[in-house]
Amino acid sequence: MVDRIILVGMMGAGKTTTGRLLADRLDWPYLDSDEQVVAETGRTVPELFAERGEAGFRAEEERVLTDALSGDRPVVVSAAGGVVLSPANRDLLAHSGTVVWLRADPGVLAGRVGDGVGRPLLDDDPAAALSALYEVRRPFYQSVAHVVIDVDHLAPGEVVERILAETGLRPGETA
Repeated sequence: MVDRIILVGMMGAGKTTTGRLLADRLDWPYLDSDEQVVAETGRTVPELFAERGEAGFRAEEERVLTDALSGDRPVVVSAAGGVVLSPANRDLLAHSGTVVWLRADPGVLAGRVGDGVGRPLLDDDPAAALSALYEVRRPFYQSVAHVVIDVDHLAPGEVVERILAETGLRPGETA
């Protein structure tokens, strides 16, 4: 039986929205890596990038992911988009629950993130940046995913239904 659902994917794929809905449906706790980083550091993601650089942000990201996946209770976790860049994180993800890749086309992602404000890696051209990031991250998402859901044309509720169908989970069930 599944006792952790870990959502991975690019920024704009819907991890936060889907994660909250899924946790509500299952009556499980919900954790969001980016929200945890902000709560624990008192800094926004852009502030962390400015003050500590990408490496400093990634260290915080790894710390909160490890914390989120260390408990012994069922949980839905939305992992930060770049968490798969670290081999240690990929190993942790692959062995800590059912990893669901919310896969989206970079063009769809660009439409969802708009001008990229508040997203330090998108610079002045979010569409080009997302396409480049996707090419780097795609094989890593694929390597850790137990389930892949193409989300381009799905509403968040439909994504939740697909996750439930793919994992065999029913609301109210736990491991």
